[in-house]
Amino acid sequence: MYRLIIKQFIRSRAVVVTLSLLFIMGVVSIFIGRQFIEHEQRSIEQVTQHQHDHIERNVKYHGENVGLLLYYLRFALINKPTELAGLSIGQRDINPSVQRVTIRNLEAQKYDTDLQNPASLMYGNLDFGFVVVYLFPLVIIALIFNLLSDEKENATAKLVSIQSQSFRRYLFVKLSARAVVVYTMLFILFGIAIVVLNLPLDAALLAFVIVSVLYLAFWFALCFWITSLQKSSNYSALALLSLWLVLAIVLPAAVNSYVSNKFPVPESLSTFIKQRDGYHQKWDVDKGVTMEKFYNHYPQFRKYVAPDDEFSYTWYYAMQQMGDDEARYDSWAMRSKIRQREYTSRWWASFVPTMHAHLSFNELSRSSLENHLTFLDQTNAFHEKLRLYFYPYIFDNKPLPKDAWDSFTPEYTEHVQSVPWVSTLLPLVIVTAIFVLIAVFNMRKLVLH
Repeated sequence: MYRLIIKQFIRSRAVVVTLSLLFIMGVVSIFIGRQFIEHEQRSIEQVTQHQHDHIERNVKYHGENVGLLLYYLRFALINKPTELAGLSIGQRDINPSVQRVTIRNLEAQKYDTDLQNPASLMYGNLDFGFVVVYLFPLVIIALIFNLLSDEKENATAKLVSIQSQSFRRYLFVKLSARAVVVYTMLFILFGIAIVVLNLPLDAALLAFVIVSVLYLAFWFALCFWITSLQKSSNYSALALLSLWLVLAIVLPAAVNSYVSNKFPVPESLSTFIKQRDGYHQKWDVDKGVTMEKFYNHYPQFRKYVAPDDEFSYTWYYAMQQMGDDEARYDSWAMRSKIRQREYTSRWWASFVPTMHAHLSFNELSRSSLENHLTFLDQTNAFHEKLRLYFYPYIFDNKPLPKDAWDSFTPEYTEHVQSVPWVSTLLPLVIVTAIFVLIAVFNMRKLVLH
């Protein structure tokens, strides 16, 4: 009987068309992911070559004046995307993967990004995570909404109940047949993705697959629950589409609006103003005041004195440092509120499977907002390391050996990724189990008429 039900199911022209469209969208999303990864890799290669040429050119013209040379030189820190980011691009389409910074005022540089088409940013990228989170549920709804009502409306329910040992078992077989087809499609697409994106077979990929399986199981459970209410096909279709709209659009938008209003970030503007004024206003301030603040920040450089009657790079870079120092509190407050937004969103996502799946995909692919904030933290450390290395050369007005510049190649961020299995999988397991239990309980009251 099981084989017969599957054959009957997949022979439907509507089913074939629906699954074909889903397959095409899945494959397209995978190749869009590969295009994104290739673009990022090309950018990284170009940055590496550009930094070498950039340093060589500036050393040639300004090598003897190290203060002026370091005004121009930029050094790259790269947040290299993982192959899994090809499945879930996440925040990487709006946040840069490369930070190119001078040793001057950092706050003025951290949030620079590439110019992009606003229309492209509005629509975003069609990645595989989008296909799983938004399109697979629509296909599941289309395949299951009339699982029971179709039998009743065609007056075949009583006939089937007479010919089979259990009508409930028959419904379960119909449901499982659809699940087999959908999951087969999912695993075929994952197989294509592994080949096309050259995905490593690691814990992150395993977690990505399991989250996808559990997420689709949630939608099967939700559809089964609506089926167990024993309503008409029209009612079931409308109810399921309404639930999809609420879970996929309304609730995420509501959570986003809530966290934006609960944690406003006026510090984003004040940080910009304070770092700018913290530097520019120092041109009109007594040099001794500026230098004393600089010595308080870097007591190891107190031996370097800036003359009062002439320009010096010791004083100039002390001014640059003051821009960061005077914006430090606002910068910290801004970052703290952004993290609060992220944590609050993740907490609410525990109760909204669509949000939870999407955020989990981004986290596993290292394309989340949290990953970008960590990148900015490492940019701070990278910039500080550069300053501490170059300041003595600037203050002593001593050029670096020419061969020393060869060691300045782009650096990469460090990430130690461990999969938080419990927090990633448990919310989906719980909500799926709840709907399954409710549906099974309702099915005990099944009435065939």
